[in-house]
Amino acid sequence: MALSNGGIIGTDNDPAAATQSAVITTFNSSGTFTAASRTTDCNLLVVAGGGSGAYAGGGAGGYRAINPHPLPASDVPVTIGAGGAGIATMYPSSTQSNNGNNTVFGSGTPITSTAGGGGGTELSAVLTPLHAGKAGGSGGGATPGSAGGAGNTPPTSPSQGNKGGDGFGNPGTYTNMGTGGGGGASAVGANTPPANAGGGAGGAGTANSISGSSVTYAGGGGGSGQNENAPPPKAGGAGGAGGGGAGGNATGHTPNSTTGVAGTANTGGGGGGGSFSGPGQSTAGAGGSGIVIVAEPAVSYTTASGVWNMDDLYTYVKADNWV
Repeated sequence: MALSNGGIIGTDNDPAAATQSAVITTFNSSGTFTAASRTTDCNLLVVAGGGSGAYAGGGAGGYRAINPHPLPASDVPVTIGAGGAGIATMYPSSTQSNNGNNTVFGSGTPITSTAGGGGGTELSAVLTPLHAGKAGGSGGGATPGSAGGAGNTPPTSPSQGNKGGDGFGNPGTYTNMGTGGGGGASAVGANTPPANAGGGAGGAGTANSISGSSVTYAGGGGGSGQNENAPPPKAGGAGGAGGGGAGGNATGHTPNSTTGVAGTANTGGGGGGGSFSGPGQSTAGAGGSGIVIVAEPAVSYTTASGVWNMDDLYTYVKADNWV
């Protein structure tokens, strides 16, 4: 004789709905990510460290937002890239700018955002590779006579960043000298306008609400302003929205601040360029460090205690909802 509970002698329990809550985990420094027990995928933001400025602005760290991204059952290593260290920009012996550092989520086949490129360093009349911005997630800006560094290097889809701004004029032509802004996640760094020794603005970053509120990340650093034989003294370029540091103003400008501003920590912003206004030195801004944010969605499931009847067991196993 068939049993009314489907073949099991005991209490016939009704299933109950349950929910694993959504979780947002932010990494401002390196660590290990452990997913909640029922999580299989997430929304993911990975931003690399920004490049330092020199005379030109530093490029933003690479910006990658992946929705959704599958998660393994095992723990995930997270490496947060530091920003490129700020430098003292000295004439005539210039010091190279510093790229940022990569930010990495995972191992084996990880998600990697590439460091931002450093800004162009050299101002001499003889064109050298140091005039150009360095390539990176977003490229650094350039000094006169050269081009900004390439962005989205190595390439990702969607793009992780943009090119740095070009420097206007011939190398060493101080009467019309300007430096480019670093590239940002959403826009290229600004070129210096013709016949203007002011600095180009850093490229804009990208807004993201993965943390629960809208925050803009990965803005480029502004290029520095100059005034050698080209009065009046010019202003540095604005930092790009998303943590990019402003470029330093030329000596004699109001305000008189020749130092490039550092990129904001945990945004991947590029550092601002430091101004040269005659023999001496000026400090260029460091790049901002990167960040990783993991957003696990809420997960609905069904549970009950005690004994299940065979009919319900069959139904939930077939629907892959037996936990």
